[in-house]
Amino acid sequence: MNKGAEVGRGKTKVLYVHPERADALVVVQQDNITAGDGAKRHTISGKGRLAALTTSRVFRLLNAAGLPTHFLGGGEDEDNNEMIVRRCEMIPIEVVVRGIAAGSYLKRNPGMKSGTVLAPRVVEYFFKDDARHDPQYTAEQIVEEKVATPAELELMSDYARLIFEILAHAWKLQDVLLVDLKVEFGRAQRPGGGTEILLADVIDNDSWRIWPAGDQQLMLDKQIYRNIATPTPADLDGVKAKYEEVAERVARFCRSSGGFAAIIMGSTSDAEHAERVEKALAEYGIPVRRHVASAHKTPLFTLQKVQQIDNMLGRPVYITIAGRSNALSAFVDAATAHPVIACPPLGQTWAGMEVISSLALPKGVASTIVLEPENAALAAAKILAADDPVIYGRVVVKQYRNRVQITDADAKMNGPTENGRAGSA
Repeated sequence: MNKGAEVGRGKTKVLYVHPERADALVVVQQDNITAGDGAKRHTISGKGRLAALTTSRVFRLLNAAGLPTHFLGGGEDEDNNEMIVRRCEMIPIEVVVRGIAAGSYLKRNPGMKSGTVLAPRVVEYFFKDDARHDPQYTAEQIVEEKVATPAELELMSDYARLIFEILAHAWKLQDVLLVDLKVEFGRAQRPGGGTEILLADVIDNDSWRIWPAGDQQLMLDKQIYRNIATPTPADLDGVKAKYEEVAERVARFCRSSGGFAAIIMGSTSDAEHAERVEKALAEYGIPVRRHVASAHKTPLFTLQKVQQIDNMLGRPVYITIAGRSNALSAFVDAATAHPVIACPPLGQTWAGMEVISSLALPKGVASTIVLEPENAALAAAKILAADDPVIYGRVVVKQYRNRVQITDADAKMNGPTENGRAGSA
């Protein structure tokens, strides 16, 4: 694509003015690979293309999950290694999230055994300065030196953890262990004024450690290059082959598993409750099939309907809504091997009792009993998230937003925080 003037250059990329958008830049990935803060440097033909492919595919997953990133498009099109991103003021901090003890973490923690699972995840900060070899910073140093405000740093840390969890799950579905991850953030101008924190820069095969089957000897990442003192052309070809494999694997991150929710109502009088469930499911991008079937009046029809749904492509999760029947959920649950969530409307009767809480419902009527439509949708999303990275990401972000709402409400009740939040996912 056409590009304006160059406005920035790093070890592996060049930034240009976007020809039509003042709030955007064009990022061109280079074929360079470096280590030791640039002291070791080689060129691998096509690496820039692979970096753009990997980054764009990772950012598409994170955008779909609802995380704020600077990525707008490109990377997978005919533009080769060019991506379009929002213009940001980069914050010179690398945020590293570690799930497994490896690399420099072992040098700084000599008593730690390589491969130890770190729980909770460890978050570290490194100031970007090649001359000083990117020294590790504490949260207090970052705030004292005015690199970021406390609220910005809190948000960067939260986002980094979320990103790690989402990518770790996506990799786990391919039997690959995400060991650690390095991300960077920037401040972008809001249209209405002020700034917001965005995930920026790149997430490519230089940004993480990934071990297939949890075996360090099978690593696919940049550490392969770091481990070779003086790479030969054949060595560099081997490194490129790993980068190609990673770009191919990352392409599967946004593929839908084909899961869907099958809402079965006992009668049309349950439609309003079903609409609330369907609206909540839409937040996770879950397709819905809605049917009316009665275990009492049309048992054969209901059984046939369940069999038809079970035989469809994709993985169903059933949500039964029967305000005046205590049989539908148990009937569907006995007819299918797939999960069933009972979501009876509040105020209706169940086995002669008014439904005011799940405690009032008899045991064993369904796999799960959830009364609030939004919680029924969340329960279904968690089931489908098991093999769908996008739905998993949306669940993780939704739960984070819920936590933020609660903590912000508590802070507001007990007085304002020092700086307030810099933004939210």
